[in-house]
Amino acid sequence: MDLPPIGLGTMGIEDPDVIATALDVGYRHLDTAQIYGNEAVVGEGIARSDVPPDELTVATKVWADSLAPDDVIDSTDASRERLGVETIDLLYVHRPIEAYNPEATLRAFDSLRERGWIEHVGLSNFTPEELETARSILVAPIAAHQVEFHPLFRSPGLLEHARRHEYPIVAYSPLSGGRVRELEPVVAVAEKHDTTPEAVALAWVLAHDGVHAIPKASSREHLEANLDAAGIDLEPKDVDAIDAIERREELFPE
Repeated sequence: MDLPPIGLGTMGIEDPDVIATALDVGYRHLDTAQIYGNEAVVGEGIARSDVPPDELTVATKVWADSLAPDDVIDSTDASRERLGVETIDLLYVHRPIEAYNPEATLRAFDSLRERGWIEHVGLSNFTPEELETARSILVAPIAAHQVEFHPLFRSPGLLEHARRHEYPIVAYSPLSGGRVRELEPVVAVAEKHDTTPEAVALAWVLAHDGVHAIPKASSREHLEANLDAAGIDLEPKDVDAIDAIERREELFPE
């Protein structure tokens, strides 16, 4: 997929005007999920904006309790209605747990694509082994893999798999849940570039080829600052210093 470097993660956003503001300042990739309970908020925000829907990539995710084939179909239809779209640009398997059955679930996703209800199939929180199984079943190519990726947690194996099979990684929680201000290497690079640790964290994510970020923000100031981070060019030694952080903290383990 041709995704912009920075998209908007919407978990916890309950005001449609935040979505409309994000589109106004330049966001073109919106990421939500059934489990967030705010697809209708995202849909209303899109409706309030002057940005044509066909200029957007709207992504949502089917939660683990709705991954049986009939539930995939029914829940996706409900997501379309809440989002106010005929076709969802990118639909993810949120986590391969609970009702997930590779053969049954993924064939249902392929059928959604055949119906024209979705354009692309994404996966989220998969292991390399689970990705290989999915690749062997899906007719559709893996359009994106969404994973936790930030200075305190990342999986080189997942990044290598994405590069080998030529699909993007979409990084959620790229600001380490706000912890980037506690990380001395990130702070040092921020001071060097006269910017914020948050901007450096996003620039570090984007410095990994093939990785895109979906930070959450609610105010116009933070929305603009996150978008501007895509313009920061870190030196290789800056990236290496953050790569070398030994502390590891997964914010959303299974």
